[in-house]
Amino acid sequence: MPSVTDLIAPLRSHLSSGEPAVLVRVTKALGSTPREAGAAMLVTWDMSIGTVGGGALELSGIDRARAMIAAGESEAVLAVPLGPRIGQCCGGHVTLALSSVTEALVAEEIVAEAERRALRPAVLIFGAGHTGRALASALAPLPLRVRVVDTRRDSLAGLPEEVEIVAAALPEAEVDAAPAGTAFLVMTHDHGLDFLIAAAALSRGDAAYVGMIGSATKRETFRRHLVDAGLADVFGGLTLPIGGSAVRDKRPEVIAALVAAELVVALLSPARSKRTEEKQALPFAGGASQCNSDASDFPLPKAAHASAP
Repeated sequence: MPSVTDLIAPLRSHLSSGEPAVLVRVTKALGSTPREAGAAMLVTWDMSIGTVGGGALELSGIDRARAMIAAGESEAVLAVPLGPRIGQCCGGHVTLALSSVTEALVAEEIVAEAERRALRPAVLIFGAGHTGRALASALAPLPLRVRVVDTRRDSLAGLPEEVEIVAAALPEAEVDAAPAGTAFLVMTHDHGLDFLIAAAALSRGDAAYVGMIGSATKRETFRRHLVDAGLADVFGGLTLPIGGSAVRDKRPEVIAALVAAELVVALLSPARSKRTEEKQALPFAGGASQCNSDASDFPLPKAAHASAP
């Protein structure tokens, strides 16, 4: 998904230093392309930050940006067919918009990035134990809004700065306040609290994903809990164990990597709404042949654009 989060700080830095720089952005990606519309990189005379897809496509963008710097140009457009002529055989067609870094451009990017962030799918992790912290770290660089909730304030210290933290005496209240389409990951230090939170998330009926860490025994115990509470019909929406059972490795970082893959499919797939409704299995790969790209519906700037934790 397109984001220039990592470019905001460099954009500000180059603007304040006065060093000439050019923002290169994919404005159109047709067919099979290595990046989607919205992908961007910042180019200066001697370095580049970010990526628009690598290979000859990216080198063409860098060369054109440096030619702009040398000539004092402010805007340019570069149309690049990805075929044998440039040695990049994706087969698609990419249009790059190049804009010199100005105060107006940086202000525009900041606003656009705030809009993109607001559209990101939400992930709530309940429990800041070893696995919860590993999962938060794995998700932090991804285009998701990640929040970790725990009753123990001290356990929330030291999480990545991209992750929101909530010390809550009643963490189940965070379930009620979450937006539709949220992914809920339940891995607190208390199985009774796990059951309370998971039951609340499943009862909403609009979650993109509800997963709980644990064993087959915990799964059956929770199923009986739901039956006793008159909520047996929502049990089918639960993922337990999270991360699947193909890799039997209980290290928090391994579990986090497997769960992150599940969440990417559940939250970032174009078909995520249909998949959530049908509660179907979430594959890690598949679909039509492509070059790791898809169309973007994100707003662009107006200018140029398992086990117990």
